[in-house]
Amino acid sequence: MQIKLAEALVECLEKEKVEVVFGYPGGAILPVYDALYDSRKIKHILVRHEQGAAHAADGYARVTGKTGVCMATSGPGATNLVTGIANAYMDSIPMVIFTGQVPTIQIGTDAFQEVDITGITMPITKHNYLVKDPRKLPEIVHNAFHIASTGRPGPVLIDLPRDIVSQTIEYSESGPVPLRGYRPTYRGHSFKIQEVAKMIKGSKRPVIYAGGGVLSSGAQDELLELAELISAPVTNTFMGLSGFPGEHPLFLGMLGLHGTRYANLAVTECDLLIALGARFDDRVTMKVGDFAPKASVVHIDIDPAEIGKLVATRVPLVGDVKTVLKALLPLLEKEDRTPWLSRIKEIKEKHPLTYRRDGTLKPQFVIEQICRLTGGEATLVTDVGQHQMWVAQFYKFHRPGMLVSSGGLGCMGFGLPAAVGAKTGRPERPTILVTGDGSFQMTMQELGTMMEQGLDIKIVILNNQALGMVRQLQQFYCEGRYMATSFQFHPDFCGLAKAYGIPGYSWTREEDVLQALPQVLATPGPAIMNCIIPVEENVTPMVMSGKGIHEAIEC
Repeated sequence: MQIKLAEALVECLEKEKVEVVFGYPGGAILPVYDALYDSRKIKHILVRHEQGAAHAADGYARVTGKTGVCMATSGPGATNLVTGIANAYMDSIPMVIFTGQVPTIQIGTDAFQEVDITGITMPITKHNYLVKDPRKLPEIVHNAFHIASTGRPGPVLIDLPRDIVSQTIEYSESGPVPLRGYRPTYRGHSFKIQEVAKMIKGSKRPVIYAGGGVLSSGAQDELLELAELISAPVTNTFMGLSGFPGEHPLFLGMLGLHGTRYANLAVTECDLLIALGARFDDRVTMKVGDFAPKASVVHIDIDPAEIGKLVATRVPLVGDVKTVLKALLPLLEKEDRTPWLSRIKEIKEKHPLTYRRDGTLKPQFVIEQICRLTGGEATLVTDVGQHQMWVAQFYKFHRPGMLVSSGGLGCMGFGLPAAVGAKTGRPERPTILVTGDGSFQMTMQELGTMMEQGLDIKIVILNNQALGMVRQLQQFYCEGRYMATSFQFHPDFCGLAKAYGIPGYSWTREEDVLQALPQVLATPGPAIMNCIIPVEENVTPMVMSGKGIHEAIEC
């Protein structure tokens, strides 16, 4: 049938079962928005800033397992998406991004609102397209969704010149299209799997190091079975949190820079480190030469580029974590490692995760109360900073996919728009945003989106009147010379809440939290809770630069 290309694009999105698009319109993308007007299957959510569209699509993808979709116009609309695209790329989140572009005849002429968005995003997308032939659009859209969601997931961008999307084409549905050179490996090599089984059987002190790849592949059940079968403690990367039950006796918590002391010491003492869908990033390994010095390393990952990139690997195994574990588990037997587990228990008792109580409202206490009241069953969304690490340390996640946060990029301002996306994707789940006063002010305009969509999101601001994590770094590395980290002016967050029609609360004592938090969380509708915490409170444990993870500073 003869239809406009913009209408064909909407048909393609519907065929890919897209239910929600987060976006912000403009001149170059106008034909697409005009076509969306007639769609009865796709809901468009108007954000207040294009960055919010990318983060919302990201949050939606993390909680649903589907590919998030966002769009914006050309020029500043497209460049405002860049931070969110980079964030999704670093954290391996499946997204397809549509940007408007000036007409093809104007490309390269510095036309109004023209930028080379495919060039700009080349290093931060899994793949991108500039559509030049309108007949190829259905194939491009199909391939984009396939690339974004398979192998190691990631964002794919499609740039749409206005004259191209305004053309009329003979539309026919596009089926599977072979992609030369794109062949993700899912099944691990059988010989390597047998070798891993032998190493596990010969190990006395194994540790499982589980990353975000466990969640991406849906391998949480296999991970639990493996840990219990071989009696191996499990430590998570930040991105891997919620992939293993937080209350399980084999759980060590997060490792690395702000990881638990017992996770870091267990990795330092282990003789076998089984890495599952993790990339050995610098915040985990710290001083690479001192990382797991006694261990043989097994690295299972779907991305061959990550294996051996930073840490020497004894057995490299390329494949999907879930698929590989399903092949590995039948080769293993129940192992009794009582001496090793006794040592783990000893380390836990000697170095508990704790904080000092001094009568002020401590952020760790607030997180503990949220965890107690939700039973670890809420979707916890965070921004980036100290509050993010306190959530990682003190919230015990019971189910996979319950943490939505910016990992690799460490993007302040991620939290509120990501919470909008997460609540949109899983409206039945309680959704709580834990943010800092600095992060919240970066994208707080998305309160408008939240209220327009009627989303029940509880917002907890851990307010220390400062850029807390940077201030902490200045304390340790700059001899307490605090520069540009203290806010001399703050908005009245409760007044801001009122302006948006949201109930607002301000708490300064533990008693305030104990008395009010249960009712606020139980009351339907959004709320903003401004928790005044001490500016001097630091995130500990903390590994100093140049030190090994076994040398962390404790509380």
